[in-house]
Amino acid sequence: MGHIVTRDGREVRVGKIVAIGANYTDHIEEMGHTIPESPMVFLKPSTSIIHEGEAIVCPPTSNLVHHEVELGLVVGTGGKNIAGGSGMDHVSHYLLALDMTLRDVQLDAMQRGWPWSIAKGFDGACPVSAALPVDDADALSRMPIRLAVNGDTRQDGTTGNMIWGPGQLVEIASSHFTLEPGDLILTGTPAGVGEVGKGDTIEAWLGDELTIRFLVE
Repeated sequence: MGHIVTRDGREVRVGKIVAIGANYTDHIEEMGHTIPESPMVFLKPSTSIIHEGEAIVCPPTSNLVHHEVELGLVVGTGGKNIAGGSGMDHVSHYLLALDMTLRDVQLDAMQRGWPWSIAKGFDGACPVSAALPVDDADALSRMPIRLAVNGDTRQDGTTGNMIWGPGQLVEIASSHFTLEPGDLILTGTPAGVGEVGKGDTIEAWLGDELTIRFLVE
């Protein structure tokens, strides 16, 4: 079962990963989509989580692997149909994550009307940093977020450009699924997603304290 590790070394078991798509205007535009009335919600298995020191292994089923850098929220207090602006009361930690995507597999599934489970949920599809406690919930809505491949900046944005903020996303996620302690919510990605291949090094940053580095194999 997948887990995250807090900055003080505590392991937290992750039950499910609730991922959000179409939450940054610039990313929606680069994908050629229109802004939706509500965010796209999908699931990734907890077994997709990997940690620094492990490699992102490109599956042989894909020839087009894309990076997507994201703010992740760790549920501390579970709930269902959370409302009233209390979403962040249910978040204990935050982290930096990558939503790795087999883009060719995803596009093929979309054309067939099939789910994206393989494209978004393969082993290694969710590299994560250590998790930090949420001391200032408002700060999560104004953090710089950036990703580079082999030293070349690809994504450079801010969580302030999210259409639905962190607290809103917790409420939205809880309207579909009962949230449990340890669940991870990925909040979407800014523009600049692109291809990576074997031998590439991905580095990403969130705010002033979180950074990750992964080798692609």
